[in-house]
Amino acid sequence: MTKKCAFITGITGMVGSHLADFLLANTDWDIVGMCRWRSPLDNIAHLVPLINRKERLRLVYGDLRDSDSIDHVVKESKPDYVFHLAAQSFPQTSFTSPLDTYETNIQGTSRILEALRQHRRDAVIHVCASSEVFGRVPKEKLPINEDCTFHPASPYAISKVGTDLVGRFYAEAYQMTIMTTRMFTHTGPRRGDVFAESTFAKQIAMIEKELIPPVVKVGNLNSLRTVADVRDAVRAYYLLVTHHPIPGEFYNIGGTYSCTIESLLNYLISLSPRKNEIRIEVDPERLRPIDADLQVPDTAKFEKHTGWKPEISFEQTMKDLLDYWRERINQSAAFLTR
Repeated sequence: MTKKCAFITGITGMVGSHLADFLLANTDWDIVGMCRWRSPLDNIAHLVPLINRKERLRLVYGDLRDSDSIDHVVKESKPDYVFHLAAQSFPQTSFTSPLDTYETNIQGTSRILEALRQHRRDAVIHVCASSEVFGRVPKEKLPINEDCTFHPASPYAISKVGTDLVGRFYAEAYQMTIMTTRMFTHTGPRRGDVFAESTFAKQIAMIEKELIPPVVKVGNLNSLRTVADVRDAVRAYYLLVTHHPIPGEFYNIGGTYSCTIESLLNYLISLSPRKNEIRIEVDPERLRPIDADLQVPDTAKFEKHTGWKPEISFEQTMKDLLDYWRERINQSAAFLTR
């Protein structure tokens, strides 16, 4: 019997790399990971021996902005399962590079799905949108369910509205098995340092190593977020495509621990032996023109369908994130202070 093949776009990112780890540990599937030729391999460095031995995991090079490359990798990999995770994923950057964000996220999704329609129409496909599509939500609509109106608060969020709608269009128009997710805040080891909780953890690790003064620079600390662990997130994505997938469905997924960004920062600081020395300073460059400040999900629909529930505690996630940055900082001092 031929083994199943999973195709992961954005395998070198935080989520893609953890998804590869999960699938390698919990399935016998072969995995094809798409990345750009210049993508850093730090997040999958521990998987390089498998790649070199051509053992279950291989990389293919493609760019969401290049239709020919996307067509080639889909035709070559012939996946049974597709996890479309690749994106320009940083909201702050989208304010200065909106067109690149739209091109990568909206048109890139369309290119992936069109290639699949042409070459692998029967694949089970996950299109990853974002909770940012809901944007500015009034308090009376919390927790946010799937029927909440889209009110995007950044070009990134607008691009993810497009991603969401393109996925649902292909499911309905071409009878493809495509499900869309709106994952709320998820973090943990390998989280990029442009995101709030990860830059906090990195700065604390640099303070502990005496590479910077004991000051953590921050943006808006008033946003309310519900935090999930990335390892719970990838388990949810696996269940999405394997547990009675329903073409065209869309789901909110997220954690159960809600707090302000300020509370999250204070918890990270409390884990440091230098907690009594650390000060907090607002950096205007870290502030967005507008912010999605109430991000609390109603995940009942997804939980009812799959039985999924988050298992990793907020405290464990924060500890693992800080330890990840401590390890990286111990290995090298060459880090930007962003």
